[in-house]
Amino acid sequence: MDTQIGKAAIEELLFSYRDALNASSITLVAQAYTNDLVFMPHNAPTANGQKELHAAYEFAFKKFKVSTQLFIDEIEIAGDFAFARTHSKGTVLLYESGEVLPEENRELFVFHKVNGEWKIARYMFVKKQ
Repeated sequence: MDTQIGKAAIEELLFSYRDALNASSITLVAQAYTNDLVFMPHNAPTANGQKELHAAYEFAFKKFKVSTQLFIDEIEIAGDFAFARTHSKGTVLLYESGEVLPEENRELFVFHKVNGEWKIARYMFVKKQ
């Protein structure tokens, strides 16, 4: 039963994170992560910790607008840690050119339960080929 409750909480976190991305909200994105996070985006520098995460998303949200759907492929929980494999599909509006491009990614999330609440501890994505 605890595993099902944990999986439901992680699903809720993932969809809240998706909504924060679609809203271009740095504040809401940051709330989804632990303080000691590691964010490893495709073709961009790794962000370590909240300060670097804020800078990474501030840069990204000034350049483009994400509109994506998130699909959960797997969630596994082991104590206070968990991982999820997901994939996403949507579009990216490039502000400079006005061009709208298709976007598909494969993602790996590692979660840590902090003070009874699941948070993203590590996140990496790559473009789907």
